[in-house]
Amino acid sequence: MSMKKTDLVKHLARKIDGQMKGVAVPGRFGQAASGVVDKREQRRLDAQAGLLPFACKLPADLVRQLHDRAVGHEGGLNALIAHLLSQSIQGDAKK
Repeated sequence: MSMKKTDLVKHLARKIDGQMKGVAVPGRFGQAASGVVDKREQRRLDAQAGLLPFACKLPADLVRQLHDRAVGHEGGLNALIAHLLSQSIQGDAKK
C-alpha cells in the first residue's frame, strides 16, 4: 500500500528526531561551556590587564596582511598590532 506525501514527510521527521536525540551534546553547550568567559567578564579581565579597545578602519589588503602575519605571531593579532604600533611610535620618536 502506498503512502501519502504527508505521511512520508511525517515518517521522515520522526526518523530525523530519533537521530537528533541519539547525538551527544556538543562541548560548547555542555560541561565545557562553563570555561567560556562572557563578554562582560572578558572586558573586566582586559581592564585589569590595562587593555583598552581601539577601533579603526583599515584597507582590506592591509587587514589581510595583518591576519597572515598574526598566524605566526605568538600573541595573535592584538599582540602583533601592539608590537607594530610601538615600533612605529618609537621609530618616529627617534627621528
